[in-house]
Amino acid sequence: MEIETIKKLEKEALKKSGTDFARIGFALFFMIGVLTFSFLNNGGISNNMFLAVAALIGAYMAMNIGANDVANNVGPAVGSKAMTMTTAIIIAAVFEASGALIAGGEVVKTIKKGIIDISAFGGNADPFIWAMMAALLAAALWLNFATSMKAPVSTTHSIVGGVMGAGIAAAGFSIVDWGTMGKIAASWVISPVLGGVIAALFLYSIKKSIVFKEDKVKAAKTYVPIFVAIMSMAFVTYLTLKGLKKIWPQIVETLNMLPLISLEMTKKPSLLTALTFGLIVAVIVYSFVKAKISKNTTTLENSKASVNTLFTIPLIFAAALLSFAHGANDVANAIGPLAAINDAVVNGGISSKASIPLWVMGVGALGIALGLALYGPKLIRTVGSEITELDQIRAFSIAMAASITVIIASQLGLPVSSTHIAIGGVFGVGFLREWLHISDDTNTIEEDKLIIQDERENKEAYNAELKTLENRADKSQEEYARIVELYKLIANEKRIIKSTKKSIKKAQKVQYVKRDAIKKIVAAWVITVPAAATLAGVLFFMIKGIMA
Repeated sequence: MEIETIKKLEKEALKKSGTDFARIGFALFFMIGVLTFSFLNNGGISNNMFLAVAALIGAYMAMNIGANDVANNVGPAVGSKAMTMTTAIIIAAVFEASGALIAGGEVVKTIKKGIIDISAFGGNADPFIWAMMAALLAAALWLNFATSMKAPVSTTHSIVGGVMGAGIAAAGFSIVDWGTMGKIAASWVISPVLGGVIAALFLYSIKKSIVFKEDKVKAAKTYVPIFVAIMSMAFVTYLTLKGLKKIWPQIVETLNMLPLISLEMTKKPSLLTALTFGLIVAVIVYSFVKAKISKNTTTLENSKASVNTLFTIPLIFAAALLSFAHGANDVANAIGPLAAINDAVVNGGISSKASIPLWVMGVGALGIALGLALYGPKLIRTVGSEITELDQIRAFSIAMAASITVIIASQLGLPVSSTHIAIGGVFGVGFLREWLHISDDTNTIEEDKLIIQDERENKEAYNAELKTLENRADKSQEEYARIVELYKLIANEKRIIKSTKKSIKKAQKVQYVKRDAIKKIVAAWVITVPAAATLAGVLFFMIKGIMA
C-alpha cells in the first residue's frame, strides 16, 4: 500500500515538474524571440544590443504583469463560478492584448506621473538608459516574487518604485518629486477603502432589493435590469475615459460623419461625453435585459442561487471590459521604460515622452497575454477564492466597484490603483457578510445569554438543595434518591451552560474574510515601492559598473 502511495506521489511530482518546465520553456522562447527580433530589427543602430536586452527585460516585465495584475479583472468571476479558469484566461488574454494594441496610447509618459526630474541627467543618455533598465528589471523581479508568494500587488507602484530608486541612484534624492510620491502613498489607503465601500454598498443594495425579499423572482424582474444597466453605464464611461484615448480623435471624426451628431474635436473624451455614451448604452441594455428576464422568470426558482445565475453573463462582459481597459492603460508599465530606452538609443537624447513603435507595443501586448496564460491561475485563485467566498452577486459588486471607483477618483484627482480597488472590493463584500451575520445573530446571542443566566440560577438552587440534604445526619431513602438526581441535574446544567457559551463564541468569531490573507496582501502593498526602489538602486550600480 505504501509503495503504491509513493509511486502516485512520484507520478504527480513528475507531472508537476514537467508542467513547470513547459511554462519556463514557453516564457524563455518568447523572451529570446523578442531579444532576437529587436537585435535584427535595429541592426543599423549603435547600442542595438543594449536595446535588445532592454526589450528582453520589457518582455519579462509584461509577462509578470499578466501573471499578477490581470487576476484582479477575472478572479472574482472565476471564484464565483461565472466562468471556468480556461474561459477566463482566454477572454482576458484576448482583451488585454486588444486593449494594449488598439488603445494602448500613441504616446506614453515614460517617466511615470512625473516621479523624477529628467533634467537632472544633464542630457546624458547613458545613465538615463541604465536607470530605465534598472527600473524595469527591478519592477519585474518584484512582481515575480509577489506572484510566487500569491500576493496581488500594483504593477504601477512597482514601476514607480523602480523609477524612483534608479533615479536616486543615478542623481540623488533631489531628483524625486516627493509630492507625487506622497500621493502614491495615499493611494495605499484611498484605493482599497473606496473599492471596499462601493462594493459593499452595491452588494447590500442587491441583497435588500432582491435577496432579502420573499418573492425573489418578482424582485429580480424589477431590479436586475436596473443593476445591469448601471453596470453598463459605468463600464462604457470607464472604457471611454481610460481605454479610448489613443483612438479618440478618429472616433470623433467618424461620429461627426453621422447625421445629427456634432462632437467637439478634442485629444481625449470628457466626462460628460463618456457619461452620455454610457447612458445611451444603459438604456439599450436595460430594455434588452428586462425583456430577457421577463421570458425566463417562469423557469426561475424562488431562491438566491437562482437569482445568482442572472448575473453570470454581465460578469463575463465585465471581465472582458476590465481586461480591455487594463491592457490599454497598464501596458505602459511594461513598455513605458522600454519606449524611453528605445527613444534614447535611436535619437541619442532624453525625452519625457516617446512615441512607441508597433514592435514595442506588441512586446507588451503579447507578454501580458502569455504571462496570464502561463502563470495567471495562481493569482486568479487567490483573488477569486482564497480571501473570501464569492458568488455571482458578490463578484458583480466587485466589478462595479472597480469601474465606478476609477471614474470617481480620476475626476477628483485622487491617486488610485486598480489592483488595490479590486482587492479592496473583495475585502468589502467579505466584511459586509460578517457584519450581516453578526446582525442576524445578535438576537440569538442575547437569547443564549438569558439561557445561561437561567441555567446558572437553576444550578445554584440545585447546589443549595444538595448542600442541605448532604448536611443532614439521618437521610431517608427518598432523600438519597434526590441527592443522586440533584447531581445529575447539576451536571446537565453545566453541559447546557458550556454548550451555550460555545454557541455564543462561535457566533462572535465568524470570519468570512481570511485574516492571514489580509495581512500578507497589505504587507506586500506597503513594501512594493520601497522594495522595487531598493532593488532598482542596486541594479543601477551593477549596470553602471559593468558598462563604465
